[in-house]
Amino acid sequence: MTSPDRRKPPLLETVIETVLFEGRWLMAPFYLGLLLCLPLLLWVFGADVVHELPHVLAPGAKPEDAILMVLSLIDLSLAANLVLIVIFSGYENFVSHMDAAAEEDRPAWMGTIDFSSLKMKLIASIVAISAISLLKTFMRLNEAPVPTDVLIWQLALMGSFLAAGVGLALMDWLHGLGSHGEASGNE
Repeated sequence: MTSPDRRKPPLLETVIETVLFEGRWLMAPFYLGLLLCLPLLLWVFGADVVHELPHVLAPGAKPEDAILMVLSLIDLSLAANLVLIVIFSGYENFVSHMDAAAEEDRPAWMGTIDFSSLKMKLIASIVAISAISLLKTFMRLNEAPVPTDVLIWQLALMGSFLAAGVGLALMDWLHGLGSHGEASGNE
């Protein structure tokens, strides 16, 4: 006689669970769509270099011009890195393991970023991007006046992103404390 723990689930339950599990493949087109964003970011990156380089190399160019160009390129690079992290970790966490383990160029972090780490990387990148945008605004203050409300909104947005990041980190930390407490309580 079989124990209640080992009973065979009803057919309907098995079908529903199989459909739900296989439904994870519906996420794959999202990651392929995100992959199409990388050439677009590369195009914008190249266009920025082509547009800004003559200004930076022109006689009388200020060091701030080069810094602003570099900050814009860093912004685009951070966005592209973010897209890659979301594609790789999202696919590995929610769809299927990537069989690229034999690749010698496989990034060390692949397969190690869980959903919590992904949230932190996302918010950290958003904070960095907003900080760069704010820095660019401040560097341009001597060139043209920036309306006070624009500065206030940029500061408020960056502060909101930063507060959200700290809140997420705090929640993860508290969850970790609770998980450790449960583990030690079960022993």
